[in-house]
Amino acid sequence: MCSNIENDNYNHNGIEFAHYLKIYIYFFNLVYIFCVCLQNPKTAAAVRSMVKDRAMSELQKCFGARMEFGTAGLRAAMGPGVSCMNDLTIIQTTQGFCAYLEQCFTDLKQKGVVIGFDARAHPPSGGSSKRFACLAASVLISRGVPVYLFSDITPTPYVPFTISHLGLCAGVMVTASHNPKQDNGYKVYWANGAQIIPPHDKGIAAAIEQNLEPWPKSWDTDGALQSSLLNDPYQDIHREYCKTIQQHCFHRELNKNSEVKIVHTSVHGVGHIFVQAAFKAFDLHPPYAVEQQKDPDPEFPTVKYPNPEEGEGVLTLSFALADQEGATVILANDPDVDRLAIAEKQESGQWRVFSGNELGALLGWWIFQCWKLQKGEGKASIKDVYMLSSTVSSKILRAIAVKEGFHFEETLTGFKWMGNRARELMDQGKNVLFAFEEAIGYMCSPAVLDKDGVSAAAIAGEFVSYLASKNITLSHQLRSIYEEYGYHISKNSYFICHNQDTIKQMFERLRNYDGENSYPKECGGFAITAVRDLTTGYDSNQPDNKAILPTSKSSQMITFTFANGGVATIRTSGTEPKIKYYTELCAAPGNSDLNQLKTELDNLVDAIVEHFYQPEKNNLTPRPE
Repeated sequence: MCSNIENDNYNHNGIEFAHYLKIYIYFFNLVYIFCVCLQNPKTAAAVRSMVKDRAMSELQKCFGARMEFGTAGLRAAMGPGVSCMNDLTIIQTTQGFCAYLEQCFTDLKQKGVVIGFDARAHPPSGGSSKRFACLAASVLISRGVPVYLFSDITPTPYVPFTISHLGLCAGVMVTASHNPKQDNGYKVYWANGAQIIPPHDKGIAAAIEQNLEPWPKSWDTDGALQSSLLNDPYQDIHREYCKTIQQHCFHRELNKNSEVKIVHTSVHGVGHIFVQAAFKAFDLHPPYAVEQQKDPDPEFPTVKYPNPEEGEGVLTLSFALADQEGATVILANDPDVDRLAIAEKQESGQWRVFSGNELGALLGWWIFQCWKLQKGEGKASIKDVYMLSSTVSSKILRAIAVKEGFHFEETLTGFKWMGNRARELMDQGKNVLFAFEEAIGYMCSPAVLDKDGVSAAAIAGEFVSYLASKNITLSHQLRSIYEEYGYHISKNSYFICHNQDTIKQMFERLRNYDGENSYPKECGGFAITAVRDLTTGYDSNQPDNKAILPTSKSSQMITFTFANGGVATIRTSGTEPKIKYYTELCAAPGNSDLNQLKTELDNLVDAIVEHFYQPEKNNLTPRPE
């Protein structure tokens, strides 16, 4: 192929073409590998088109740098090249993953691996979650590894549930969650049922680099699908999951008789049938489904972003259906059903979309009340009860824990840390009731050591029904929680920045604010009392100035504690070009001047944006409304 392209009669002259010739030849080698090995005519055609059109920037984007495998696995656009999700990169990734598993587990060929997939598809490149899942299965089966491949689309939480339920070595979920439609991802779980954490990410990444050439049978999906090593866990796992979550149903008779009306949207994802089944498992009346969004559609045609965390823009159709049916509560899952958003109609007729932190307070409080109902209020067992949240999430669980007597722990951002810590605690005989992160992720059952929007939806449905039987709304209950444990007012957002140098310079400025190795002592008049930098490992609250939580030089994350009780964390995203901020003002119980607290937090956020982000100077784009 390379010789054909080099001899093509483009008839281009001049310095620019000569300058690019060497680069072209470099790319041609990659194109040759890609087109010969890929066996995907759509992707091969896309590469040939780029070469023919001399689309240097596109070629550079596709072939310039390989996707980096990390604790989040892979996430990138579907398309040709080593920087994209496609048949070849899935095979290469799975070969490395398989090789690493062979090093770690002597019983890999007895236990096996589970693989799930969502409904994403990218017709221009021929890529889809199902296609990638089948290729991953083919690679593993070619090495004699039993594979539990779901025969149909499935929620992400079903993969970690399957690992724990069947005692498998690992799992893969092919999904990009709520990312734009062109993206896909490869999410990896370990034998403990939680997402991978270091050093597994680096071990897998190194093994991928050592296994780039496709193995002889890696492409043979037809043979793999006929193999005796292939198992379909779909029906059994769906049944067992619904059976397992029933242990969190405490008001079955009330559920049967509840007249509360709930709307549910799966936002064109896979959630509809699974949330309906979860409601049935709790004897709840089925929620009204948003017809235009209930069936999987990889185009996500009715929303700009398929992410219920974005709030009202995603819920427009849900509001309309709720108003039509007289429903007062809306539940919304993201496309792979690991997140849950909730909205409630207010007395004014307006809809309130609860923040992730507010839902963390509500669900955490409710699950603790259910535990007390089940176990009684004896102090003998409460010493073994734990709740977790990420360091950028609200501290409300800490306030509840202090008053009620259970344990609260904070982890690094991401459910990979909470899931692994939960497993450690459970192995010590502890009872992990609940974990959450502000990005609308909730672990309401230890059967799934990851965020789970299916069980969370059913538990929320029962919670709403219980409150309705007492003529209490979610908003009223939230206010009661804050009045009892102290108001925790949060405000989170982000700026978009595609320039990595700008991001690095912004954070380095904060680390050398008043001279070398000197963090800010104030921000717009708000005094700073402590700084924790989990990129460098610095924590001014510790006697040796060394952070207790794990640190990572590959991501930026600094937390500032203010004299007024405010806490602000600034961090980069691991999967998106965002510089996020998470702020919270924690008030003591009895301080109920909510408007004053909100004004103070607004002023603090304005100061952080002006003095720390400097959006105009750094050319940052604010979060789209």
